[in-house]
Amino acid sequence: MKFDTRLVHFDPCPGDAHRPVATPIYQTATFEQECATEFGEYDYSRSGNPTRTVLETQLAVLENAERAFCFSSGMAAITAVTRLLKPGDEILAGNDLYGGAYRLFSKILRSSGIIVRYADSSSLEEFRSAISPRTRLVHIETPGNPLLSVTDIAAVAELAHSRGALLSVDNSMMSPYLQNPLDHGADIVIHSATKFLCGHSDVTAGVVAVKNPKLAADLYLIQNGEGAGLAPFDSFLLLRGLKTLGLRMQRQQENALRLLDFLQQHPSVKRVYYPVSATQEQDCIHGRQARGGGSIIAFETGAPEISRQVAESTKIFAITVSFGSVNSSISLPYFMSHSSIPPELRSKHPFPRDLVRLSVGIEDANDLIVDLKQALNAASNHIHPAEMEIQVSEATSKA
Repeated sequence: MKFDTRLVHFDPCPGDAHRPVATPIYQTATFEQECATEFGEYDYSRSGNPTRTVLETQLAVLENAERAFCFSSGMAAITAVTRLLKPGDEILAGNDLYGGAYRLFSKILRSSGIIVRYADSSSLEEFRSAISPRTRLVHIETPGNPLLSVTDIAAVAELAHSRGALLSVDNSMMSPYLQNPLDHGADIVIHSATKFLCGHSDVTAGVVAVKNPKLAADLYLIQNGEGAGLAPFDSFLLLRGLKTLGLRMQRQQENALRLLDFLQQHPSVKRVYYPVSATQEQDCIHGRQARGGGSIIAFETGAPEISRQVAESTKIFAITVSFGSVNSSISLPYFMSHSSIPPELRSKHPFPRDLVRLSVGIEDANDLIVDLKQALNAASNHIHPAEMEIQVSEATSKA
């Protein structure tokens, strides 16, 4: 079956004699056992729940994986992957990552004795020079977040494996509808399922998918032992949202291409970031490993204050730190989703303070263009060059 068919054709409740067409919510903490000396298939929802099992099975199918595991958030999923390491091991991470990943790697893992270093994953030469004999995990996002840089998954996988390291790829930007990193040599795929997989901004969830049975066993031990598995009701909502992934992403990507054309021609926009409008080399790489550019666009206005005015002047685009919903949103990553990046890392891997990130939804594309046009025009007309500096406290960010 093709991908769109697989999204809706699966066994919603294995073994149920009533054959429901929608997966029931097994909202129970524990399950009665037939025997006092042996466990049945399910015993405690932390260890396994029928609703979550259907969801995890479906996600494994969509990512061409052996198994998938659902966690309480995308950060819980990334944290579970880091549990595969031991003190003294190193992580080599790309430098175009979600801000929360920077915080985990640079602040929380420090006390565990795991060393994290960063390099530009879109430059294979830079990555090759940064990897060390102690590197046990290579972690990238492609397209990156928030600059939408493109990394060659197959090339980085070959590099990681030649040094005895695993490659994990955060696929939140693309979803399995547009990209399957395991097919290109990655060992681990991670999703913030809060984003495109759910698509409705009503679930916080994370996913880890793998092909290797040993990795799967290790990750199940971590999921069960630490207790961060996704709850039954959230699993139900995510499974329901997943059914429309293809429809949503097709419409969102179509809208994004319309907005991309508009932004590239607007005089107030200084630079636009999108995976299939980057360099010819990155276009070629992305075209080999993905089936579209997605629906995230970033652009620069030339000044942070103009960007702030643009974000605050939109009427359809909501100011939020997340992305991937059916509703369009707008954010300033420097001050929002990426404000938790430690100062020492900011200085080494800076990104524009005036960067605006759009998550394009399923609204009418003409309405979105009109909204952006009036916001850009309003900001340009009301901001004097001498007023283009803003002061935002980075200490208040929680995202």
